[in-house]
Amino acid sequence: MEFVNKIIKLLEDKKAIDLNTLDIKEQSTLADYFILASGTSNTHIKALADNVEVELKKQDIYPNKIEGYNTEWILMDYGDVVVHIFTEKERQNYNLEELYKRNQ
Repeated sequence: MEFVNKIIKLLEDKKAIDLNTLDIKEQSTLADYFILASGTSNTHIKALADNVEVELKKQDIYPNKIEGYNTEWILMDYGDVVVHIFTEKERQNYNLEELYKRNQ
């Protein structure tokens, strides 16, 4: 959970909107946690993702993969923690919070 809090702090530093953490350990083998955050524009979500990536690399923590960098939904896979950074419109469209809530 310490790693989750570290990422949340990095997202807060760049003014992420509507941060949420989903504990999905019991529902998925993909990860233990999803961190969801919104940005106000494609530029903002890129800045959020860049800040997470750059600051974690300073601590020798590298993502397994980053997808969607030039879209409205950036996914950053850090193994047990997957970070989803959306535009507000895209986040409402996919509504991962509701999807995982229904599967509990």
